[in-house]
Amino acid sequence: GSSGSGMWIVPITSGCGAYDTQKKFLLKLKRDKMVIGSQCGDRKKGGNFWTKLNINGTGFYRVKYDDELAAALQNALETKKLSLMDKIGTVDDLYALSIARQQTFASLLRLLYGYRGEADYSVLSHINTVTTSIAKVSADATPALAGDIKQLLIKILLSPAEKLGWDPKKGESHLDVMLRPLLLTALVQLGHGKTINEGVRRFNIFTRDRGTSLLPPDTRKAAYLAVMQNVSSSNRSGYDALRKIYKESAEGEERLQVLGILSSCRDKGIVLESLNLIFTNEVRNQDAYILLRGIQPEAREISWNWLKENWERISRTFSGSLAANFVKNIVPLFTSNEKAAEISKFFATRTKPGFER
Repeated sequence: GSSGSGMWIVPITSGCGAYDTQKKFLLKLKRDKMVIGSQCGDRKKGGNFWTKLNINGTGFYRVKYDDELAAALQNALETKKLSLMDKIGTVDDLYALSIARQQTFASLLRLLYGYRGEADYSVLSHINTVTTSIAKVSADATPALAGDIKQLLIKILLSPAEKLGWDPKKGESHLDVMLRPLLLTALVQLGHGKTINEGVRRFNIFTRDRGTSLLPPDTRKAAYLAVMQNVSSSNRSGYDALRKIYKESAEGEERLQVLGILSSCRDKGIVLESLNLIFTNEVRNQDAYILLRGIQPEAREISWNWLKENWERISRTFSGSLAANFVKNIVPLFTSNEKAAEISKFFATRTKPGFER
């Protein structure tokens, strides 16, 4: 945030209608002019005109396009003219600019919709990070639209998820193996009914036959999360089944995966029951952060009140870095200035060197 009298020299690269017509120059002044010629394509509607700065994201700067250039770049994206790194860089720039309030939230959603046919793991894992952030922020920024925004985000991720399905395919690439759980988990978290129902169906079979091929380790997290979407204090059979797996599993990795799901619920009673496991012998102190990581934004108020009520006990039981996990996993679920003031006030007399920053 500080500014000095020095000037950065910025290496500008640009692609224009195609990657074989690149320009390069050093920006040494505060402003300079680059002429976009006819080689960038036909600027009329329906033409192939587009230009992209910072080719393949090799320079350390953001690029902000005006509406015409942004629309042309989106068209290039949707007609598959952009390289893999430029697909990532384009959304990364607009996401950063939206957070900095340099571009609108609507322009980011519009661009994201252009990725709905994408199938590459590297691009989609990046898109998933952005959609997760959008879903969280929109709950506070535009609460009336939060449901509609989730539906839009589902549309972006649904097509590649349906192509991959739940079952591994013979001869598929290792990237597809990684992409499947990423997309299924994202769709469950966004509330996609069909994915949640299928996850619950497979989980029910898994509880009767732990060796079933219907729920291999890769997709279990998505199924476990699906189960937790329907759990409540009056409908806790899925929760109890997960607790049973946690207690009985001989695999450490499987136990930790289940532990990370137990707090992923909107029901106050279940969330508090899960959080209070931290004070029992069932959860090791060093594993508490895994349970905290599963808290959903919808349960943030419950979790924050629990943290305040139990702060003295947490301080006595957990050392500095372990206590910091309680702050790191609950506090960032909030996004409003009003909550920031409340949180600052609470920690004004309770901060520790381990989590001051």
